[in-house]
Amino acid sequence: MGANNGKQNGSEGKGSSSISSDVSSSTDHTPTKAPKNVATSEDSDLSMRKLSTPSPALILNPNPSSLPPQTVPNGHETSSSSFVSSETVAMVHLPSGTCSWPSKAPHTTLIDVLPDPILLHILSFLTTTQLCRCARVCRRWYNLAWDPRLWSSIRLTGELLHADRALKVLSHRLCQDTPNVCLTLETVVASGCRRLSDRGLRVIAQCSPELRRLEVAGCYNVSNNAVFDVVSHCPNLEHLNVSGCPKVTCISLTQEASLLLTPLHGQQIGLRYLDMTDCVSLEDEGLRTIAFHCPRLTHLFLRRCIRLTDDSLRQLALHCTSLRELSLSDCHLMGDFGLREVARLEGRLRYLSVAHCMRITDVGLRYVARYCPRLRYLNARGCEGLTDQGLSHLARSCPRLRSLDVGRCPLVSDNGLEVLARSCEGLRRLSLRGCESVTGRGLMVLAAGCPELQLLNVQECEVPAEALRLVRQHCRRCVIEHTIPAFY
Repeated sequence: MGANNGKQNGSEGKGSSSISSDVSSSTDHTPTKAPKNVATSEDSDLSMRKLSTPSPALILNPNPSSLPPQTVPNGHETSSSSFVSSETVAMVHLPSGTCSWPSKAPHTTLIDVLPDPILLHILSFLTTTQLCRCARVCRRWYNLAWDPRLWSSIRLTGELLHADRALKVLSHRLCQDTPNVCLTLETVVASGCRRLSDRGLRVIAQCSPELRRLEVAGCYNVSNNAVFDVVSHCPNLEHLNVSGCPKVTCISLTQEASLLLTPLHGQQIGLRYLDMTDCVSLEDEGLRTIAFHCPRLTHLFLRRCIRLTDDSLRQLALHCTSLRELSLSDCHLMGDFGLREVARLEGRLRYLSVAHCMRITDVGLRYVARYCPRLRYLNARGCEGLTDQGLSHLARSCPRLRSLDVGRCPLVSDNGLEVLARSCEGLRRLSLRGCESVTGRGLMVLAAGCPELQLLNVQECEVPAEALRLVRQHCRRCVIEHTIPAFY
């Protein structure tokens, strides 16, 4: 009897297709006697198991009084009381005329049926960490996860991540098909990986000649030497973000690379986007070197580089003639003379931020307005020397202005807003936060003259709620940021 019961408990029925996919594995693995045509299992999806949402037709009645005596294969009867179980169980019925139990069919999942191209497309949406985990599933997934087409970028995150070791291991694996070089890697992002050092960047520089984008923001252990190696060994590099790296004071070629490239390239670096925000060690000499070596720059962000002065901007305007976006926010030593040099960029400049540059007045703004008529964005927040006169010059000379921030400029009043409303009809974003001289009259004129306004910031301004309601009436898509309880 024991042998027969064991044989029944370890088998599957042919009617397995009638079982619902909601059947989950049982929590009780104690072997019990079972009636004929009922599977009580330890390892099969077709046996009696606990159901989370079972089909009513497959639920076995747990009431012992309603269970008739059962007959086991050796001819003995089993009482219904010995069959009672605390589990919710399902019945599996064998087809008619079937007396034997088949062998277990091989287990196959739906994802195993997918062809390689489709599975590769799915894997292309995963992050670097997720791809590494998928490579540990099976041999097929290992080969797919390390397909070079999936490794055009490496993105690492985490302050505690040993980024140097991670880059070394990944580079070694990606260079197996093409020894010592990875031709598919174009982007490396390791922002916030504070354990990243020059050692990790040198690995990337040596094996990634096709690198186009590098972001190491907040990696304060990265220094000039590693950055020089990257820009020297990766001639296609266009995007570089070293914000928050206080040890980076310059962008230049190594001495060896300079000697090799001088006859052909004139020591030029192909960078177009450079973010050196919070590189507090950057000085005028470093910016002059950047301007000389990176003449193709179109985007340059120097926020909070507090050691820069007006003198450095002369070389910038002289060499980087393609510059379209420039940020000098919180560079407290910048003044009107610096804006005069920036104005030499003329019609190419689209974006300019000089927020909290306290030395800037209407004189510098007049230079920008006169020589940069295609300006789209200006952030002059906190420039307390700006008045309605400077704002009027800007509005008349830059009619294509789309975004303007003159918050914390106490001398800007309704008169300047009236000129702005008449000249810049396409204005979409305007911040007047903390402008104490602005009243409801200026906002009413602005509402009538700028119907495309999408964002208006009047926080900390003493304006009536009626003026804001008029703005909402004329500019239906406008989001108004305010501190007026009466307006809702």
